[in-house]
Amino acid sequence: MSTDYNYDEQGQFFPFFVLTITGIVTLPLTYSALKPSKGVENTAPRIQSGFQPQDELLINRQRRKQKRRERKVRRMLTAAGGWLVMGFMVYLIMVTARTTTKVWDPYSILGLSTSASEKQIKKHYKMLSLTEHPDKRRPDEERNVTIETINDEWVEVTKAFKALTDEEVRNNYIQYGHPDGKQSFSIGIALPQFIVSEGNGRYVLLLYAAFLGIILPYLVGTWWYGTQRKTKEGVLTESAGKLFTEYDEDIQESEVIGALSAGLEYQEESPEILKGKDSSSAIERRVFEAPATNSLSKKNRDLISSLDDEQRRKSLSLLWAYLHRIPLEDQNLDEQKYAGALIAFSLNESFASIALAYSNVKPLLASYHASQSLVQAVPPGASPLMQLPHFTPTVINALASTAPADSTSSLQAFMSLPDYKRRELLLGPGFSTQGLMTPAQYATAMRVASQIPLPVVERAFFKVVGESHCPPSSFINLIIKLRIIPPGTPHHSIPPLNPKDLEEPDPKEGDVPELRKRMKALDPSSTDGKIQPPLAHAPFFARDHSPRWRVFLSEARVGKVAVPPSTFTSFENPLFEPHATLQIPQTPATPAFNTASKRRMSLSFPPGTPGLETTEIDLPTPTFAVQTLRMGFVAPPHAGEYSFTMHLVCDSYVGIDLEYPVVMKVEEIGEEQLRKEEEESKRIRRREAEEEGEDDGVSRRKDGDWAAGGDSEDEESEESSDGDSSDTDTDTETDTDEE
Repeated sequence: MSTDYNYDEQGQFFPFFVLTITGIVTLPLTYSALKPSKGVENTAPRIQSGFQPQDELLINRQRRKQKRRERKVRRMLTAAGGWLVMGFMVYLIMVTARTTTKVWDPYSILGLSTSASEKQIKKHYKMLSLTEHPDKRRPDEERNVTIETINDEWVEVTKAFKALTDEEVRNNYIQYGHPDGKQSFSIGIALPQFIVSEGNGRYVLLLYAAFLGIILPYLVGTWWYGTQRKTKEGVLTESAGKLFTEYDEDIQESEVIGALSAGLEYQEESPEILKGKDSSSAIERRVFEAPATNSLSKKNRDLISSLDDEQRRKSLSLLWAYLHRIPLEDQNLDEQKYAGALIAFSLNESFASIALAYSNVKPLLASYHASQSLVQAVPPGASPLMQLPHFTPTVINALASTAPADSTSSLQAFMSLPDYKRRELLLGPGFSTQGLMTPAQYATAMRVASQIPLPVVERAFFKVVGESHCPPSSFINLIIKLRIIPPGTPHHSIPPLNPKDLEEPDPKEGDVPELRKRMKALDPSSTDGKIQPPLAHAPFFARDHSPRWRVFLSEARVGKVAVPPSTFTSFENPLFEPHATLQIPQTPATPAFNTASKRRMSLSFPPGTPGLETTEIDLPTPTFAVQTLRMGFVAPPHAGEYSFTMHLVCDSYVGIDLEYPVVMKVEEIGEEQLRKEEEESKRIRRREAEEEGEDDGVSRRKDGDWAAGGDSEDEESEESSDGDSSDTDTDTETDTDEE
């Protein structure tokens, strides 16, 4: 017996092979390319303000460039090529003729049915011998019948006859499928014959050598070098090293901006930033001479002037020009000014990771505040009012000279002024043309301010699921109960809190869905079933950005991070009511709420106000729903009271950060405490059973499930421990009145 290896001469199997291999690569690649992005920037709503900055065309051009980079063009082209190959293979399969392997069948050779008896077989064989025997049959050249053909056909007839009548030959046929016993078999290779044809071997060998020696090592090397070239934050490793050398424990926000100019991404990702006719000295001169740069400290000016690296000086000058919104009188430079801000924002993520590795609070907060400045195009130390449309440095300086003291130091302080007072300061008496802004501009600014998600912490406490206290080394949750109350919301319009909303009850025993929900809630990156806040109102930032809140615990005494940050991008409840507005009073005598609907909120203007088509402009109405943030970590291994400062920092808006003191009380579990917890658990289970329904309880009593000796001891222990039971949160919570 021998084995033959045959190539696909007819080409009927080769297309199936190529179709399968190509489909294995193309199908998942197509799904990856066409799968809708689940990024928060692609699913979040937008703040509709209508504000258009001066360089809107340049900013939109940069946004389109960023979107083109995120479109996975290479992946789509590769998938399209794969589908073309698969389509061609399907075409070959359809037009290629099929050849089938013939199975040796003695009945078919003799021309008999499978039900023929041995007597019929012998009789039929004798009849064939009279006509098909070589001695009886003559060659026919016209029909291409030769002596060899006649002999071969009679040999097959004889083998078929013996396979059905001779015992030994019959056994061979039954066992091996052929009267001659084991036969040689061939293995088909789904490759075309021309690959091994004479003269083509050298080309095939050359192709294999090119693939295995050049293409494959290049692809693997490119992939490996790409993974090692960048950090997990997507920053060049060399840039991260330069940021590391710029790190300092006492670094300030403005110094972080200077450190971010050390990245190599400016020349790697956007080399046009460092090109152009204008030298860095010309850009520096515009930055130094612009009126908006009054807040630029001498230290930062000296840093720009002292840099020997011409490319870094230009990058840093462009960053300060972006933060101070300085026009550079050159379209290319202005466009690259906005491109540089995007690169700096990515570099700042890496700098925050470096600061977090040292666990120092000051540089970590400086990095987070630098992100706020980059998103809003507000220089460090400037008034947070610059986040609002039409609030330019000129307007803010003029406002500071007439407004009450410290009312321009923060967004909350200014928006806490009565609406009629804000109008008087900005619009002037009677909406005169001498005001700092027009009524339409004022309405736009107030509409944006009413949608800034300002968090107000109502309660923060520690809790271990299923426990009334926090044992050492247990998995503990920091529960944060807060409400989103935009700046300027009248106090009397904020509904009172429901005490139950500030509680965090344990899930019922056996309630697996609730337990899974709690576990998923501990994953801040999960957005399933959650509500995303609107995209950050950042008209100067050339990319859509969804606000991110970072929560971490620090020890104020030593200035160290105790629990690393958790990032939150969504909430459990909506922040604003759909199509709801609230009435803001125009004068002190105007009632706070519209009598027709106390849920309406709007800006009212007298008829004929210049620049306005309507006298009432709707503002979004917050839901004031209690939002819950959960952050899990492991409790300290030793019992005691631990005081922390909880930091709640938003990376998109300036001046809405919070610091909240919390105390974690870690207690050892004693025997008395265990007994109380067991009694409390039994009492809760009994209460849950009673809540299932009276009918169910009666049927269980009839069946004898509640025997006299079954729960009597539990009831007695319950009665004796009613006075000793305690709430689950009282030992670990810290309540602080929120101003």
